[in-house]
Amino acid sequence: MPAAGSGRRFGHPLPKQYAPLCGRTVIEWALAPFIADARCAGAVVAIAAADEHWERVAARVPSVEVAPGGAARSDSVRSALLALAGRARSDDWVLVHDAARPCLTAADRDRLLQGLANHALGGLLATPAADTLKRAAHDLSVATTLDRTDLWRALTPQMFRYGPLCAALDAAKAVCRAPGDEAQAFEWLGEHPALIERLAADEEAVVVDQRSGEAERDIFPAEDTVLTVGHKQLRPFFQPVVIDDRGVVFEQFANA
Repeated sequence: MPAAGSGRRFGHPLPKQYAPLCGRTVIEWALAPFIADARCAGAVVAIAAADEHWERVAARVPSVEVAPGGAARSDSVRSALLALAGRARSDDWVLVHDAARPCLTAADRDRLLQGLANHALGGLLATPAADTLKRAAHDLSVATTLDRTDLWRALTPQMFRYGPLCAALDAAKAVCRAPGDEAQAFEWLGEHPALIERLAADEEAVVVDQRSGEAERDIFPAEDTVLTVGHKQLRPFFQPVVIDDRGVVFEQFANA
């Protein structure tokens, strides 16, 4: 799990992965589907050298190892893979998941594992592009609207075998290229990773509540949502509930 980003665009004093979310940090929710899975033989988080926040999280996830993060995402991933060198076999599957993606469901995790179990290369969780996409001209005017028929958004986890993944990242590094994700490193070698469509309806976006400093997911109702129950007007909120075979779901409650 690459977690060395500073989160400067997040608008919060903390990096996004350490923002508080429903009683935990974002990174703890991101790790949870793997820590809870008996098939997961180990987890490594790559953190920045100047990281001052992981120590507070570490006590709550004692099984997770730490590796030094790098300047680019691919450097952090390669560092985390190096930490596994003494026990990972070349043909072992490795899943790379972003620290700032806290809404991976158990169903999507299992769909990826099952969909790629017998695949020769590996692949990634993805979703068909739903937004209208524009190509910009040099002056930031619209040059054209892209046909999104065959366009997909790359998500995580991305799943590849340990040896080939290390080799693909090393090959990119050798020619001074930094892939945007693990799949691109394989694409540069002429490979074609598989796309496994995500089941979850909406990809979460983590934003920050400027009043409380609490990170929120945009699946929450807007703050002006009001329910009328009898003679009372109630505002809904969501409480996380862990369900063994479904991962983290949210039950809706209401308060005055």
